[in-house]
Amino acid sequence: MNDNDAQDGERTVTIITGRVWRSKNGRPEGVHVMLVAPDDDSAVRRALESLAAEGYAEAELDQIGDMQGEPDDEPHLSAYQGALEGEVSIITFDTPE
Repeated sequence: MNDNDAQDGERTVTIITGRVWRSKNGRPEGVHVMLVAPDDDSAVRRALESLAAEGYAEAELDQIGDMQGEPDDEPHLSAYQGALEGEVSIITFDTPE
């Protein structure tokens, strides 16, 4: 991350964590959504719209917060870069049942 990104408040990457389901009775997956938005309400709305567009039937969003710098590891590093470029980046992973 360069100094311009750190100083530009409008380019703060928001991360939203939760669970998603492809079908109403399906198996849950963990999800991290990264995006840039002007406020939390806009971030949640864009995240839900993007999840629906990707075919998720349900979502439970648990936490929202601002990233404190660039992640070290993939896939979060690529997702972070995508969010800075205006994308809504979605990372899913298996959760213990």
